[in-house]
Parts: sequence; C-alpha cells; structure tokens
Amino acid sequence: MNLLTETIYMRNIRNFCIIAHIDHGKSTLADRLLEFTNTISKREMQDQALDNMDLERERGITIKSHAIQMRYVSPKTKEEFVFNLIDTPGHVDFSYEVSRSIAACEGALLLVDATQGIQAQTISNLYLAVEHNLEIIPIVNKVDMDSANVEEVQDQIIDLIGCKREEIISASGRTGIGIPDILEAVVARIPAPKGDQEAPLQMMIFDSMFNSYRGVIAYTRVMNGTVKKGDKIKFYNTGKEVIAEEVGLLRMGMFEAAELSAGDVGYIITGIKVSREIKVGDTITHVVNPCTEPVKGFEEVKPMVFAGIYPLDTDDFAALRDSLEKLQLNDASLVFEPETSMALGFGFRCGFLGMLHLDIVNERLSREYNQDIIVTIPNVTYYATDMKGVRRIVHQPSDLPEPNHLEKAEEPYIYAQIITKPEYIGNIMKLCLDRRSILIKQNYLTPTRLEMVFHMPLAEIVFDFYDQLKSSTRGYASFDYNLLDYRETDLVCMDIKLNGEQVDALSALVHRTKAENMGRRMCEKLKELLPRQQFQIAIQAAVGAKVIARETISALRKDVTAKCYGGDISRKRKLLEKQKEGKKKMKQFGSVEVPQEAFLKVLKLND
Repeated sequence: MNLLTETIYMRNIRNFCIIAHIDHGKSTLADRLLEFTNTISKREMQDQALDNMDLERERGITIKSHAIQMRYVSPKTKEEFVFNLIDTPGHVDFSYEVSRSIAACEGALLLVDATQGIQAQTISNLYLAVEHNLEIIPIVNKVDMDSANVEEVQDQIIDLIGCKREEIISASGRTGIGIPDILEAVVARIPAPKGDQEAPLQMMIFDSMFNSYRGVIAYTRVMNGTVKKGDKIKFYNTGKEVIAEEVGLLRMGMFEAAELSAGDVGYIITGIKVSREIKVGDTITHVVNPCTEPVKGFEEVKPMVFAGIYPLDTDDFAALRDSLEKLQLNDASLVFEPETSMALGFGFRCGFLGMLHLDIVNERLSREYNQDIIVTIPNVTYYATDMKGVRRIVHQPSDLPEPNHLEKAEEPYIYAQIITKPEYIGNIMKLCLDRRSILIKQNYLTPTRLEMVFHMPLAEIVFDFYDQLKSSTRGYASFDYNLLDYRETDLVCMDIKLNGEQVDALSALVHRTKAENMGRRMCEKLKELLPRQQFQIAIQAAVGAKVIARETISALRKDVTAKCYGGDISRKRKLLEKQKEGKKKMKQFGSVEVPQEAFLKVLKLND
C-alpha cells in the first residue's frame, strides 16, 4: 500500500453522494467523474467501475454503496480539492445503504433521468437527504437521448425542491456532457465539512468488510479530532478498546495515510477478527480524552421481510453462522438470530428489507461463502394478543397462538407511493385493491405523471407485487413505501401436509380471505416439483383441521407382470395383489423428501 502524507485543508474537502431512482444512471455518471478527475486511467476503465460485485454487473444494479476519493483542481480558483464520493443503490430494497451514505455527507447530487422524470425512489431519497440538511445539486441526466424531455423534467424538479432553473445542470453520464459543470457546482455549492481537528476524536462507521488476513476493515467518516496509526481507540457502544493498526484513504484501492482528521472519509484496521465486535453506525473515539456523545443522524435498520435460512446439511450450522456474520459486515441491513425447526433442524431467522434483498443474500451466501441453504417462506412481523391480554411478536407460524386462545392479531401497514402515467390508473387500482389496499389520495404532478398513495398491508407486497406492478404498467410505474402502523387483521396459519405429515418449512401466516387461493397454488406447484414415488402422495393445504386444497401425485407403476407371457390369469392377479400390499406398506412407512429447489421455487408462485 502507498503511504499518503500530503495534507489537504478541511476547507478544500467535499463529501457528497449520488441519489436517484434505479436505472437513472448513477454508476455511469460516477464513471465519468472518475475519468474526468483522472482517478482511474482509460486503460483501467470499465463500465460500472465502482460496482465490484459480479452480481451487480450481471443485474446492472448497485447493491452496495461505494466510497472513493477523487482529486480535482478547479480551473477558476486554481486550488486542489478532495472529493469523497459515495455512489448509492437506487432500488427500494437497498434504501438503508442510502441512509448510511447520506449520514456521512454534506451534499448530494440529485439525479433525474430526462426520459423518465421524477420517480418514487427519487422523492424518497431526496427526503432522506433534506432531513440530514444536505445541500442538493439537481442534475437532469441522459439529455443526449432522443426521447429526452429536459424542460418538462426541469419543471418537475423546480416543483419538487423549489430551486431556480439555472441551478439545474444538464448532463449525460454516457457522453460526458455537463461533467465540468457538476465538478464546479460541487466546489461552489456543497459546504466544506464542519469539524474541529483539535477536539476529541469522533468518527462514524458507515460501512465495513471482512478481510481474511487483516480482519474487519471499517469505513469511517471523521466528524471531529484526528486519528493516527498506533492510537489507542475504543468503540463507543460496545466499549471495546483496540489499537489502530492502520488508517488510510479510499481511492480505487486502499491507500495507507499518516492520519485521518476531521472531514476525512477513509478506513481503519484494528485487527479485530470477530465480526460482531464492530457494528455499522457505531462511533469510534480515543481511550484517552474520549468524546462525550456518539455521532447522531444515523438510522437504525428496520427489516420488512423475515425468512428462515437453514443449512442443507445440519453439520454446516457453524459455517453458516460464520458466513452470515461476515456478510452482515458488508451488508448491515441483514439481521439474524438462531432458531430451530422440527423438519430442518438448527438455522437462523433472518430479516431483510425486501424480496430482492433476500434474493441477493441467498445468492451471495451461495457464491461467496459456498453455502448450500434452504430458505423458508418469507413473511412479515405480526403481533398477537392472547385471551389473557398478553401481546407478543409473531415471526413464524409456530409463534401464533391456537385459534381458541387468540383474541386478536395485528399486521403492519405501509404508506405506499406509486408514480405512473394516467393511462395505467385502472390496472394499478385493480392490483392494489385486490391486495386489500385503501386509496388515500391521487394527484397529478404534471399532465402526464400521476402520484397515487395507498395504505397497504406489508404482507401483500412481499411476494410478487413489484413484478406485477411493472408488468401491469409496462414498466412505467415506480414504487416506494414506508412503514405506517399495525392494524387488526384476520390472520390464520396455513400448513402444507404431505401424506398427512406437516412440512413446517412451508407453513405460512396468511389473511383468511387469501388462504384458499394461496394453498391451491402451493399444492399445484408442489405437484409439479416433487418427484413421483412408488406410492401415491397426497399434498394438502390446511387451516387448522380443515383441508382447503388438495393435489395428488399418482404412484409410479412397476410392471410386475412383464415376466408372465401366458398361462392362467390368476398368476398375474396374484402378482398385482402382492404389489398392491407392498405399496400399501410403503405408503405407511415411506417418507417424502422435499428437494432443495422445491423450497425455493414454491416462493415464485407466478413463474
């Protein structure tokens, strides 16, 4: 690693992030900024330079926020500036990454696609930035496209944030139009960090990763004070005391520095090998002369969807726990706790921000940590009150009291915001009302853009709502949501049984009106996926003792009479009767194995 010793005055530091809806060109714009400031050479340049995960490149989305430092000499002032850029994800499931990035910045580039206009996640991320008092620089991106409607999009931005038209920068991440204007706007409009280099050390951990050789590497923003290699430091919330083995800056790689001081964004290595000892959002301070309070303005993670993750082989439980702990360092929005299942053994109850987040975690566990896992049916957190008046959290079907002991159940509702074109109102209304939603308001942002707000049960968007919304509006709808409150509901536990034996991994908590439809779909899906046996398999969905759906997998028939070429018919009958008795016995003692892929495919009921 190179040792950086040059100093930059705090007044010449700018910390900013890029916020936008998914697919509005954040990563492409970041590529042009890196190229223009010579942070990365043309020879090393590749598309999505900051997206270093294979999954990000394959799906064309940013999953993790990425911090990088750039050097820029302003042609106007002839001074050198240090830009700490944090590229953020755009998908609603990764909004936690955005909140962490915003907490480490003083400004934000608000990017809006000139062909699509303002979308739901644009507004959501903007509100996050405004709450943290960030300076907003509005940018209309993709102005070089034939379908760009720059003036209309500028009008939308003016209505949204109340800026002047001349403050909006026209740019193109693909061709580089407007990049010099953006860099000059960052210098002129984003304030320098406020902090005291002589004050007690106060630095916030906004991200972390695990390195097999160095241990946990924490990405930090220094709010006050200075930290040097060899300093004795401690974590404010956990109280753990360690030595700062190395501090440095984040460019395209990690560059060791002599010190990090107020205003800097960089990394710190402490040699900690146990991942749970470092928490994202914690504050680092000196053991001698510590700060009096932690850094504020950091959001706690609120998981929206819960699912059980179990190792395929029960002996791999410890390895799965280590993998989840290391993954949690790199993805702080993942929460988990141990749980047990009668069918699957020991595993973990995991909390996710959405179904895409669950899918990404599942994929990363498989690719990066070589874990073979089973994921149970996702659900949300409910509350149940029993006849004695005791209110408890319900994470899984087994937590729900028996119907005769249940007084009431409550489910989470969300404030759902959908922005679309007027011609899709009917499709969206049907989709949302079918999912027990309540229309709160609708208003026209422009003559061609409509905002619709619903109060909707969170459980109704867990499975396939986002996909259904996109297909019913041909992709011309954006969706964002926030947790609202808990409301009383008619909740039942739906069980899946194979030949009378319950498969608790496929049990689900559903609204009574949805139970029959969901049970029928799950039985049909299992009929397709389960391999046939030499005995008949009955697949049943049941609520309590009442069977609400059933499918039957017919038995494989072995031709036991093939060796009989003639003779008395009684010989064939004798063999068939013997086979019948054998199948009866087999059905009595035989067990049905549910393959791993069946658990995963049952979730995708609309595929």
